[in-house]
Amino acid sequence: MSEAMLWPNVVRSAIKTGPDREIVSVYPYRSACPSSAWGQLIGDAKGDLFFAGYTNYFLWLEQPNFLGTLRAKAEAGCRVRFLLGDPDGETTAQRERIEDVALTVSTRIRITLENLAKLRGVEGVEARYSAADDATNHVSLSVFRFDSQALVTPHLARLVGHDSPMMHLRRQQQGGMFDRFAAHAEELWERATPAPTAW
Repeated sequence: MSEAMLWPNVVRSAIKTGPDREIVSVYPYRSACPSSAWGQLIGDAKGDLFFAGYTNYFLWLEQPNFLGTLRAKAEAGCRVRFLLGDPDGETTAQRERIEDVALTVSTRIRITLENLAKLRGVEGVEARYSAADDATNHVSLSVFRFDSQALVTPHLARLVGHDSPMMHLRRQQQGGMFDRFAAHAEELWERATPAPTAW
């Protein structure tokens, strides 16, 4: 007899067999995820780096030589994309009123744009603003994709990104958790417009 026949409940509770097998780990706060984990995911990606946070500014602060890493990735053939909120958009202004912090949402977006401007002309690096109609969906859910892995942050009420929870996902099946969040980010990207201040 198989172990599953003898101890089915024990096996099911110890081994992920359903859609949750794509969940590598969870963090009650995005800031609880070590920067080294982000660094490894970025470093291991070969084909697709997609940063679909509303501001993405923390990456420039927490990842050593992030600019150089992105340049090297793009030059090696990796697609590098940044989906940002419009710093002058109404959703951005509304979010600033909600958060009420000194480092405003528009300032955080502009930090990313300022750094991306240094990659102007590098083949494979793209930046877009989410469409006005999608901005509310974008600001409430950040998706960071690294080939077949992703970090996903649903933003809670009045909290800034680093105080919201995060999931680390690894693709294991078609139509699973990874695919659902990746499709969400791709849909926002398809309707987004080029970020003029970056390019």
